[in-house]
Amino acid sequence: MKVVMILTSHDQLGDTGRKTGFWLEELAAPYYVFKEAGYEITLASPDGGQPPLDPKSNEPDFQTEDTRRFGADAEAREALANTVKLADISQADFDTVFYPGGHGPMWDLAESPVSAALIESFLAADKPVALVCHAPGVLRHVKAPNGRPLVEGKKVTGFTNSEEAAVGLTEVVPFLVEDELQAKGGIYSKGPDWGPYFVQDGLLITGQNPASSAGAARRLVEELGESA
Repeated sequence: MKVVMILTSHDQLGDTGRKTGFWLEELAAPYYVFKEAGYEITLASPDGGQPPLDPKSNEPDFQTEDTRRFGADAEAREALANTVKLADISQADFDTVFYPGGHGPMWDLAESPVSAALIESFLAADKPVALVCHAPGVLRHVKAPNGRPLVEGKKVTGFTNSEEAAVGLTEVVPFLVEDELQAKGGIYSKGPDWGPYFVQDGLLITGQNPASSAGAARRLVEELGESA
């Protein structure tokens, strides 16, 4: 099996002057789920090369066994330093796609026609798609075959309004993931703040927050096993 993980290239947290990017746990935990399943992993980003890491996600309080393992993994670090350009990724070359979150995707991937077309192409080919934390916001412009929003009438989750408020960024982000998914007609649900929670609706798997990333990745592996 081959999976492509799509990371953000955006490193500015609105107008705050602070840095953002992808959230390390949301890359590292799924990365090792896929690795242990024997998958071939490709990392990609809009700009290619080294994507920006949200510095907060590398602070001691947010370190996990997986993030420490990733930091000590020369092969993983090499792949991260040399991500493929998103525009060069073709659905035909992969069995599935996984989007880690972090705040960065809300600015670039959420507004990327290339990303939207890629997700649409995976689903059109009956291949599952998974997104976690802020990354479900990347679905805001993705369309179903009938031209309606992809999430309309689908069970979805993503970073909650209360989680965004807890990190003090409600007025900084370009939109709130929970509100946007509901505005697009998604059947949004959530678990307790910061606890693991993910949902599946057909080929679409979404996770709520960093703690949900490993579970969403495992569900993706199970889905691919069931459809193989």
